[in-house]
Amino acid sequence: MSSRKLVLGTILYPSGHHVAAWRHPSTQVDANIDVQHYIRAARDAEQAGFEIAFISDRLGVPNSRVEALRRVDEWSHGFEALTLAAAVATATRSIGIVATASTTFNEPYNLARQFASLDLISNGRIGWNIVTSSLVQESENFNPGPDFDHAARYARAAEFVDAAISLWQSWNLDGFVRDKASGVFFDEDTARAVDYQGKYFRSKGPLNVIPSRQGRPLLVQAGSSEAGKALAARTADVVFTAQPDIGSARGFYQDIKRLRTASGGNADDVLILPGIFPVIGETKSEAEDKYAALQDLIQPDVALSLLETYLGDVDLSGVDINGPLPELPVSNSIRSRQALLSDLARREGLSVGALARRIAGARGHWQVIGTAEEIAGQIEDWISGNAADGFMLLPPTFPQGQDDFIATVVPRLRERDLLHTGRDSGSLRERLGLPRPTPASPLPARNRA
Repeated sequence: MSSRKLVLGTILYPSGHHVAAWRHPSTQVDANIDVQHYIRAARDAEQAGFEIAFISDRLGVPNSRVEALRRVDEWSHGFEALTLAAAVATATRSIGIVATASTTFNEPYNLARQFASLDLISNGRIGWNIVTSSLVQESENFNPGPDFDHAARYARAAEFVDAAISLWQSWNLDGFVRDKASGVFFDEDTARAVDYQGKYFRSKGPLNVIPSRQGRPLLVQAGSSEAGKALAARTADVVFTAQPDIGSARGFYQDIKRLRTASGGNADDVLILPGIFPVIGETKSEAEDKYAALQDLIQPDVALSLLETYLGDVDLSGVDINGPLPELPVSNSIRSRQALLSDLARREGLSVGALARRIAGARGHWQVIGTAEEIAGQIEDWISGNAADGFMLLPPTFPQGQDDFIATVVPRLRERDLLHTGRDSGSLRERLGLPRPTPASPLPARNRA
Protein backbone atom coordinates (compact mmCIF):
# COMPACT_ATOMS: atom_id res chain seq x y z
CA MET A 1 0.00 0.00 0.00
CA SER A 2 1.37 3.41 -0.98
CA SER A 3 1.60 6.26 1.55
CA ARG A 4 1.40 8.86 -1.20
CA LYS A 5 -1.86 10.51 -2.20
CA LEU A 6 -2.66 11.16 -5.81
CA VAL A 7 -4.36 14.09 -7.53
CA LEU A 8 -7.13 13.41 -10.03
CA GLY A 9 -8.25 15.73 -12.81
CA THR A 10 -10.68 15.20 -15.66
CA ILE A 11 -10.56 16.63 -19.17
CA LEU A 12 -13.96 18.08 -20.09
CA TYR A 13 -14.36 16.90 -23.67
CA PRO A 14 -17.72 17.05 -25.44
CA SER A 15 -18.37 13.39 -26.31
CA GLY A 16 -15.09 11.81 -25.21
CA HIS A 17 -11.39 11.64 -25.91
CA HIS A 18 -11.63 8.97 -28.59
CA VAL A 19 -11.79 10.57 -32.02
CA ALA A 20 -14.93 8.55 -32.87
CA ALA A 21 -16.64 9.05 -29.50
CA TRP A 22 -19.33 11.30 -30.96
CA ARG A 23 -20.52 8.37 -33.11
CA HIS A 24 -20.93 6.04 -30.11
CA PRO A 25 -24.55 5.23 -29.15
CA SER A 26 -23.98 6.38 -25.55
CA THR A 27 -22.86 9.94 -26.32
CA GLN A 28 -24.75 13.18 -26.83
CA VAL A 29 -24.23 14.34 -30.40
CA ASP A 30 -24.50 18.08 -29.60
CA ALA A 31 -22.57 17.98 -26.32
CA ASN A 32 -20.02 20.48 -27.63
CA ILE A 33 -22.64 23.27 -27.50
CA ASP A 34 -24.46 22.19 -24.34
CA VAL A 35 -23.08 23.99 -21.30
CA GLN A 36 -25.05 21.73 -18.96
CA HIS A 37 -23.09 18.76 -20.32
CA TYR A 38 -19.84 20.29 -19.04
CA ILE A 39 -21.39 21.37 -15.76
CA ARG A 40 -22.73 17.87 -15.07
CA ALA A 41 -19.35 16.30 -15.83
CA ALA A 42 -17.55 18.75 -13.52
CA ARG A 43 -20.07 18.24 -10.72
CA ASP A 44 -19.80 14.46 -10.98
CA ALA A 45 -16.01 14.68 -10.79
CA GLU A 46 -16.25 17.10 -7.86
CA GLN A 47 -18.51 14.76 -5.91
CA ALA A 48 -16.08 11.89 -6.57
CA GLY A 49 -13.18 13.85 -5.06
CA PHE A 50 -11.42 15.04 -8.22
CA GLU A 51 -9.37 18.20 -7.74
CA ILE A 52 -9.33 19.57 -11.31
CA ALA A 53 -11.73 19.98 -14.23
CA PHE A 54 -9.59 20.81 -17.26
CA ILE A 55 -10.86 22.78 -20.28
CA SER A 56 -8.88 22.53 -23.51
CA ASP A 57 -8.91 25.11 -26.29
CA ARG A 58 -7.43 26.11 -29.63
CA LEU A 59 -7.61 29.32 -31.66
CA GLY A 60 -8.48 27.64 -34.93
CA VAL A 61 -9.70 24.49 -36.63
CA PRO A 62 -6.74 22.10 -36.88
CA ASN A 63 -7.82 19.82 -39.72
CA SER A 64 -6.69 20.58 -43.25
CA ARG A 65 -8.65 17.72 -44.88
CA VAL A 66 -12.08 19.03 -45.83
CA GLU A 67 -13.67 15.58 -45.81
CA ALA A 68 -12.19 14.76 -42.41
CA LEU A 69 -13.25 18.12 -41.04
CA ARG A 70 -16.82 17.45 -42.14
CA ARG A 71 -16.89 14.18 -40.22
CA VAL A 72 -14.99 14.88 -37.01
CA ASP A 73 -16.29 16.41 -33.79
CA GLU A 74 -13.26 18.12 -32.27
CA TRP A 75 -13.27 20.20 -29.09
CA SER A 76 -12.08 23.08 -31.29
CA HIS A 77 -15.67 23.55 -32.41
CA GLY A 78 -17.20 24.23 -29.01
CA PHE A 79 -16.97 27.01 -26.43
CA GLU A 80 -14.12 29.44 -25.83
CA ALA A 81 -12.32 28.16 -22.72
CA LEU A 82 -12.49 31.16 -20.37
CA THR A 83 -16.18 31.71 -21.09
CA LEU A 84 -16.90 28.04 -20.36
CA ALA A 85 -14.72 28.18 -17.23
CA ALA A 86 -16.88 30.99 -15.83
CA ALA A 87 -20.04 28.93 -16.35
CA VAL A 88 -18.54 25.80 -14.77
CA ALA A 89 -17.02 27.74 -11.86
CA THR A 90 -20.34 29.30 -10.85
CA ALA A 91 -22.06 25.91 -10.99
CA THR A 92 -19.52 24.05 -8.81
CA ARG A 93 -18.34 24.45 -5.25
CA SER A 94 -14.91 22.94 -4.65
CA ILE A 95 -13.30 21.50 -7.79
CA GLY A 96 -10.56 23.53 -9.46
CA ILE A 97 -11.21 24.79 -12.99
CA VAL A 98 -8.17 24.93 -15.30
CA ALA A 99 -8.73 26.81 -18.57
CA THR A 100 -6.43 26.98 -21.59
CA ALA A 101 -5.18 30.30 -22.98
CA SER A 102 -2.40 31.06 -25.44
CA THR A 103 0.59 33.32 -24.87
CA THR A 104 1.04 33.73 -28.63
CA PHE A 105 -2.03 35.81 -29.48
CA ASN A 106 -2.82 37.53 -26.18
CA GLU A 107 -1.40 40.32 -24.00
CA PRO A 108 -0.36 39.75 -20.36
CA TYR A 109 -2.42 42.57 -18.88
CA ASN A 110 -5.71 41.52 -20.45
CA LEU A 111 -5.22 37.82 -19.74
CA ALA A 112 -4.07 38.50 -16.17
CA ARG A 113 -7.28 40.50 -15.62
CA GLN A 114 -9.46 37.73 -17.03
CA PHE A 115 -7.88 34.98 -14.93
CA ALA A 116 -7.84 37.14 -11.79
CA SER A 117 -11.54 37.83 -12.31
CA LEU A 118 -12.28 34.13 -12.78
CA ASP A 119 -10.27 33.40 -9.64
CA LEU A 120 -12.46 35.81 -7.66
CA ILE A 121 -15.66 34.45 -9.21
CA SER A 122 -14.66 30.89 -8.25
CA ASN A 123 -13.35 31.87 -4.79
CA GLY A 124 -9.80 30.82 -5.55
CA ARG A 125 -10.32 27.74 -7.76
CA ILE A 126 -8.94 28.83 -11.15
CA GLY A 127 -5.87 27.64 -13.02
CA TRP A 128 -4.31 28.72 -16.31
CA ASN A 129 -3.15 26.05 -18.76
CA ILE A 130 -0.33 27.92 -20.50
CA VAL A 131 0.04 27.07 -24.19
CA THR A 132 1.86 28.50 -27.17
CA SER A 133 -0.33 28.41 -30.28
CA SER A 134 1.36 26.00 -32.64
CA LEU A 135 -0.81 25.43 -35.71
CA VAL A 136 -0.63 27.44 -38.91
CA GLN A 137 -4.44 27.49 -38.92
CA GLU A 138 -4.30 29.42 -35.65
CA SER A 139 -1.81 32.01 -36.83
CA GLU A 140 -3.90 32.66 -39.95
CA ASN A 141 -6.74 33.96 -37.79
CA PHE A 142 -4.73 36.95 -36.54
CA ASN A 143 -2.90 39.95 -37.92
CA PRO A 144 0.79 39.34 -38.62
CA GLY A 145 2.53 39.64 -35.30
CA PRO A 146 4.82 37.46 -33.20
CA ASP A 147 7.47 35.16 -34.60
CA PHE A 148 5.85 31.73 -34.98
CA ASP A 149 9.14 29.84 -34.63
CA HIS A 150 9.14 27.21 -31.84
CA ALA A 151 11.99 28.78 -29.86
CA ALA A 152 10.59 32.30 -30.27
CA ARG A 153 7.13 31.17 -29.12
CA TYR A 154 8.58 29.78 -25.91
CA ALA A 155 10.78 32.82 -25.30
CA ARG A 156 7.66 34.96 -25.65
CA ALA A 157 5.73 32.58 -23.38
CA ALA A 158 8.36 32.77 -20.65
CA GLU A 159 8.23 36.56 -20.70
CA PHE A 160 4.42 36.53 -20.87
CA VAL A 161 4.22 34.42 -17.70
CA ASP A 162 6.75 36.65 -15.92
CA ALA A 163 4.66 39.71 -16.76
CA ALA A 164 1.38 38.09 -15.69
CA ILE A 165 2.84 36.96 -12.36
CA SER A 166 4.24 40.44 -11.75
CA LEU A 167 0.79 41.92 -12.37
CA TRP A 168 -0.91 39.41 -10.07
CA GLN A 169 1.63 40.31 -7.39
CA SER A 170 0.95 44.04 -7.65
CA TRP A 171 -1.61 43.81 -4.85
CA ASN A 172 -1.17 42.62 -1.26
CA LEU A 173 -4.46 41.01 -0.31
CA ASP A 174 -3.73 41.49 3.41
CA GLY A 175 -3.67 45.28 2.94
CA PHE A 176 -7.41 45.66 2.31
CA VAL A 177 -8.78 47.05 5.59
CA ARG A 178 -12.10 48.39 4.17
CA ASP A 179 -12.67 50.58 7.23
CA LYS A 180 -15.84 52.65 6.80
CA ALA A 181 -15.21 54.72 9.91
CA SER A 182 -11.77 55.98 8.83
CA GLY A 183 -12.57 56.02 5.14
CA VAL A 184 -9.50 53.86 4.40
CA PHE A 185 -10.19 51.12 1.89
CA PHE A 186 -6.66 49.73 1.68
CA ASP A 187 -3.30 50.47 3.30
CA GLU A 188 -0.74 52.70 1.66
CA ASP A 189 1.57 49.90 0.58
CA THR A 190 -1.15 47.53 -0.67
CA ALA A 191 -0.69 48.35 -4.36
CA ARG A 192 2.56 48.77 -6.25
CA ALA A 193 3.53 49.62 -9.79
CA VAL A 194 4.95 46.75 -11.81
CA ASP A 195 6.88 48.68 -14.46
CA TYR A 196 7.46 45.48 -16.40
CA GLN A 197 9.68 45.99 -19.43
CA GLY A 198 10.80 43.09 -21.58
CA LYS A 199 11.62 42.22 -25.16
CA TYR A 200 8.03 41.33 -26.05
CA PHE A 201 5.86 43.05 -23.44
CA ARG A 202 5.63 46.06 -21.21
CA SER A 203 3.09 46.89 -18.52
CA LYS A 204 3.16 49.58 -15.86
CA GLY A 205 0.53 48.12 -13.52
CA PRO A 206 -0.84 47.65 -11.01
CA LEU A 207 -3.48 45.23 -12.22
CA ASN A 208 -7.00 46.60 -11.72
CA VAL A 209 -8.32 43.27 -10.42
CA ILE A 210 -7.26 42.25 -6.92
CA PRO A 211 -6.11 38.70 -6.08
CA SER A 212 -8.30 35.92 -4.74
CA ARG A 213 -7.60 34.06 -1.53
CA GLN A 214 -5.21 31.71 -3.33
CA GLY A 215 -2.94 34.62 -4.27
CA ARG A 216 -2.87 34.03 -8.01
CA PRO A 217 -4.26 31.44 -10.42
CA LEU A 218 -2.64 28.02 -10.51
CA LEU A 219 -0.17 27.73 -13.39
CA VAL A 220 -0.38 24.57 -15.51
CA GLN A 221 1.99 23.79 -18.37
CA ALA A 222 1.69 20.96 -20.86
CA GLY A 223 4.74 21.30 -23.10
CA SER A 224 7.19 18.40 -22.99
CA SER A 225 9.82 19.69 -25.41
CA GLU A 226 13.06 20.97 -23.89
CA ALA A 227 11.74 24.54 -24.06
CA GLY A 228 8.42 23.43 -22.60
CA LYS A 229 10.08 21.57 -19.74
CA ALA A 230 12.28 24.57 -18.94
CA LEU A 231 9.22 26.83 -18.74
CA ALA A 232 7.31 24.29 -16.65
CA ALA A 233 10.18 23.68 -14.25
CA ARG A 234 10.57 27.39 -13.54
CA THR A 235 6.96 28.56 -13.34
CA ALA A 236 4.40 25.73 -13.28
CA ASP A 237 2.49 24.45 -10.27
CA VAL A 238 1.16 21.50 -12.30
CA VAL A 239 2.56 19.81 -15.41
CA PHE A 240 0.15 17.92 -17.68
CA THR A 241 2.08 15.51 -19.88
CA ALA A 242 1.60 12.71 -22.40
CA GLN A 243 3.60 9.63 -21.38
CA PRO A 244 2.70 6.24 -22.91
CA ASP A 245 4.30 4.00 -20.27
CA ILE A 246 5.68 4.02 -16.75
CA GLY A 247 9.31 4.08 -17.90
CA SER A 248 9.02 7.25 -19.97
CA ALA A 249 6.80 8.80 -17.29
CA ARG A 250 9.39 8.15 -14.58
CA GLY A 251 12.13 9.75 -16.67
CA PHE A 252 10.00 12.83 -17.36
CA TYR A 253 8.99 13.06 -13.68
CA GLN A 254 12.58 13.00 -12.48
CA ASP A 255 13.62 15.50 -15.14
CA ILE A 256 11.02 18.09 -14.13
CA LYS A 257 11.76 17.68 -10.42
CA ARG A 258 15.49 18.07 -11.07
CA LEU A 259 14.97 21.14 -13.23
CA ARG A 260 12.74 22.73 -10.58
CA THR A 261 15.43 22.25 -7.95
CA ALA A 262 18.11 23.60 -10.30
CA SER A 263 16.02 26.74 -10.91
CA GLY A 264 15.91 27.47 -7.18
CA GLY A 265 12.46 26.04 -6.46
CA ASN A 266 11.11 23.22 -4.33
CA ALA A 267 10.60 19.96 -6.22
CA ASP A 268 7.52 19.17 -4.09
CA ASP A 269 5.83 22.36 -5.30
CA VAL A 270 5.33 21.12 -8.86
CA LEU A 271 2.89 18.26 -9.48
CA ILE A 272 3.25 15.97 -12.51
CA LEU A 273 -0.06 14.68 -13.92
CA PRO A 274 0.18 12.38 -16.97
CA GLY A 275 -2.94 11.68 -19.00
CA ILE A 276 -4.69 8.32 -18.62
CA PHE A 277 -7.11 6.84 -21.19
CA PRO A 278 -8.83 3.92 -19.42
CA VAL A 279 -11.23 1.45 -21.00
CA ILE A 280 -12.87 -0.49 -18.16
CA GLY A 281 -14.74 -3.78 -18.15
CA GLU A 282 -15.85 -6.35 -15.60
CA THR A 283 -13.35 -8.62 -17.33
CA LYS A 284 -10.32 -7.93 -19.48
CA SER A 285 -12.18 -9.39 -22.44
CA GLU A 286 -15.14 -7.07 -21.93
CA ALA A 287 -12.82 -4.04 -21.79
CA GLU A 288 -11.14 -5.11 -25.02
CA ASP A 289 -14.55 -5.50 -26.66
CA LYS A 290 -15.49 -1.96 -25.58
CA TYR A 291 -12.30 -0.62 -27.09
CA ALA A 292 -12.80 -2.59 -30.30
CA ALA A 293 -16.32 -1.17 -30.64
CA LEU A 294 -14.91 2.35 -30.52
CA GLN A 295 -12.15 1.48 -32.97
CA ASP A 296 -14.76 0.14 -35.40
CA LEU A 297 -16.30 3.64 -35.54
CA ILE A 298 -13.08 5.27 -36.78
CA GLN A 299 -13.21 6.74 -40.28
CA PRO A 300 -9.77 6.41 -41.93
CA ASP A 301 -9.56 9.98 -43.23
CA VAL A 302 -10.44 11.33 -39.77
CA ALA A 303 -7.78 9.21 -38.08
CA LEU A 304 -5.18 10.27 -40.64
CA SER A 305 -6.10 13.93 -40.22
CA LEU A 306 -5.73 13.62 -36.44
CA LEU A 307 -2.32 11.99 -36.90
CA GLU A 308 -1.21 14.83 -39.18
CA THR A 309 -2.10 17.35 -36.47
CA TYR A 310 -0.30 15.48 -33.69
CA LEU A 311 2.78 14.94 -35.84
CA GLY A 312 3.11 18.70 -36.10
CA ASP A 313 0.64 19.76 -38.80
CA VAL A 314 2.31 17.65 -41.51
CA ASP A 315 0.80 16.54 -44.83
CA LEU A 316 0.62 12.75 -45.24
CA SER A 317 -1.60 12.79 -48.33
CA GLY A 318 1.12 11.32 -50.59
CA VAL A 319 2.34 8.72 -48.11
CA ASP A 320 1.59 4.98 -48.37
CA ILE A 321 -0.58 4.36 -45.31
CA ASN A 322 0.43 0.70 -45.33
CA GLY A 323 4.11 1.61 -45.17
CA PRO A 324 6.27 2.93 -42.33
CA LEU A 325 6.14 6.49 -41.11
CA PRO A 326 8.57 8.51 -43.23
CA GLU A 327 11.29 10.69 -41.80
CA LEU A 328 9.69 13.99 -40.83
CA PRO A 329 11.15 17.47 -40.55
CA VAL A 330 11.44 18.67 -36.96
CA SER A 331 8.05 20.10 -36.09
CA ASN A 332 7.61 23.79 -35.43
CA SER A 333 4.37 23.07 -33.57
CA ILE A 334 3.76 20.03 -31.34
CA ARG A 335 7.42 19.04 -31.14
CA SER A 336 7.31 16.71 -28.14
CA ARG A 337 4.24 14.84 -29.41
CA GLN A 338 5.85 14.37 -32.83
CA ALA A 339 8.85 12.72 -31.17
CA LEU A 340 6.63 10.58 -28.93
CA LEU A 341 4.52 9.26 -31.84
CA SER A 342 7.51 8.71 -34.11
CA ASP A 343 9.17 6.65 -31.38
CA LEU A 344 5.94 4.71 -30.83
CA ALA A 345 5.68 3.85 -34.54
CA ARG A 346 9.29 2.63 -34.66
CA ARG A 347 9.08 0.70 -31.39
CA GLU A 348 5.88 -1.16 -32.30
CA GLY A 349 6.57 -1.43 -36.04
CA LEU A 350 3.38 0.45 -36.94
CA SER A 351 2.48 1.53 -40.44
CA VAL A 352 1.11 5.04 -40.98
CA GLY A 353 -2.45 3.72 -41.01
CA ALA A 354 -1.90 1.55 -37.94
CA LEU A 355 -0.35 4.47 -36.07
CA ALA A 356 -3.36 6.63 -36.94
CA ARG A 357 -5.68 4.01 -35.46
CA ARG A 358 -3.39 3.42 -32.48
CA ILE A 359 -3.54 7.06 -31.35
CA ALA A 360 -7.21 7.67 -32.21
CA GLY A 361 -8.08 7.15 -28.56
CA ALA A 362 -5.24 8.09 -26.24
CA ARG A 363 -3.36 10.30 -28.75
CA GLY A 364 -0.03 9.37 -27.20
CA HIS A 365 -1.18 9.30 -23.56
CA TRP A 366 -1.14 6.21 -21.35
CA GLN A 367 -3.79 3.81 -22.65
CA VAL A 368 -4.89 1.06 -20.27
CA ILE A 369 -7.54 -1.54 -21.04
CA GLY A 370 -8.72 -3.90 -18.31
CA THR A 371 -10.69 -4.36 -15.12
CA ALA A 372 -11.03 -1.68 -12.47
CA GLU A 373 -8.81 -3.69 -10.13
CA GLU A 374 -6.09 -4.02 -12.76
CA ILE A 375 -6.22 -0.32 -13.58
CA ALA A 376 -6.13 0.73 -9.91
CA GLY A 377 -3.11 -1.51 -9.39
CA GLN A 378 -1.25 0.03 -12.32
CA ILE A 379 -2.09 3.55 -11.09
CA GLU A 380 -0.62 2.64 -7.71
CA ASP A 381 2.53 1.38 -9.47
CA TRP A 382 2.95 4.77 -11.19
CA ILE A 383 2.44 6.70 -7.95
CA SER A 384 4.67 4.54 -5.76
CA GLY A 385 7.26 4.32 -8.55
CA ASN A 386 7.77 8.11 -8.77
CA ALA A 387 6.27 8.32 -12.24
CA ALA A 388 3.35 10.62 -11.39
CA ASP A 389 1.75 12.73 -8.66
CA GLY A 390 -1.68 12.00 -10.11
CA PHE A 391 -3.50 11.75 -13.42
CA MET A 392 -5.65 13.68 -15.85
CA LEU A 393 -8.52 11.41 -16.84
CA LEU A 394 -9.19 11.20 -20.59
CA PRO A 395 -12.56 9.40 -20.72
CA PRO A 396 -13.00 7.46 -23.98
CA THR A 397 -16.64 8.60 -24.03
CA PHE A 398 -18.69 11.10 -22.01
CA PRO A 399 -20.37 10.59 -19.69
CA GLN A 400 -19.97 6.81 -19.65
CA GLY A 401 -16.17 6.72 -19.55
CA GLN A 402 -15.96 9.11 -16.60
CA ASP A 403 -18.91 7.43 -14.86
CA ASP A 404 -17.23 4.01 -15.16
CA PHE A 405 -13.98 5.34 -13.70
CA ILE A 406 -15.78 7.03 -10.79
CA ALA A 407 -17.95 4.01 -10.04
CA THR A 408 -15.30 1.30 -10.28
CA VAL A 409 -11.73 2.62 -10.13
CA VAL A 410 -12.11 5.45 -7.59
CA PRO A 411 -13.43 3.14 -4.80
CA ARG A 412 -10.47 0.84 -5.34
CA LEU A 413 -8.07 3.77 -5.14
CA ARG A 414 -9.68 4.73 -1.84
CA GLU A 415 -9.30 1.15 -0.58
CA ARG A 416 -5.60 1.44 -1.38
CA ASP A 417 -5.47 4.72 0.58
CA LEU A 418 -4.36 6.62 -2.52
CA LEU A 419 -6.97 9.40 -2.46
CA HIS A 420 -7.50 12.23 0.00
CA THR A 421 -10.82 12.29 1.82
CA GLY A 422 -12.81 15.20 3.20
CA ARG A 423 -11.13 17.98 1.21
CA ASP A 424 -14.26 19.73 -0.01
CA SER A 425 -13.25 23.31 0.78
CA GLY A 426 -10.32 25.68 0.45
CA SER A 427 -8.62 27.25 -2.53
CA LEU A 428 -7.28 25.11 -5.35
CA ARG A 429 -3.75 25.57 -4.03
CA GLU A 430 -4.80 24.48 -0.55
CA ARG A 431 -6.55 21.41 -1.91
CA LEU A 432 -3.43 20.46 -3.88
CA GLY A 433 -1.11 21.12 -0.94
CA LEU A 434 0.72 23.88 -2.79
CA PRO A 435 1.95 27.07 -1.08
CA ARG A 436 0.14 30.38 -1.51
CA PRO A 437 2.51 32.82 -3.26
CA THR A 438 3.52 35.86 -1.25
CA PRO A 439 2.58 39.23 -2.79
CA ALA A 440 6.04 40.00 -4.13
CA SER A 441 7.89 36.69 -4.08
CA PRO A 442 10.51 36.65 -6.86
CA LEU A 443 10.41 34.18 -9.71
CA PRO A 444 13.23 31.65 -9.91
CA ALA A 445 15.98 33.04 -12.09
CA ARG A 446 15.99 32.17 -15.78
CA ASN A 447 18.74 32.32 -18.33
CA ARG A 448 17.96 35.25 -20.66
CA ALA A 449 20.86 34.52 -22.97
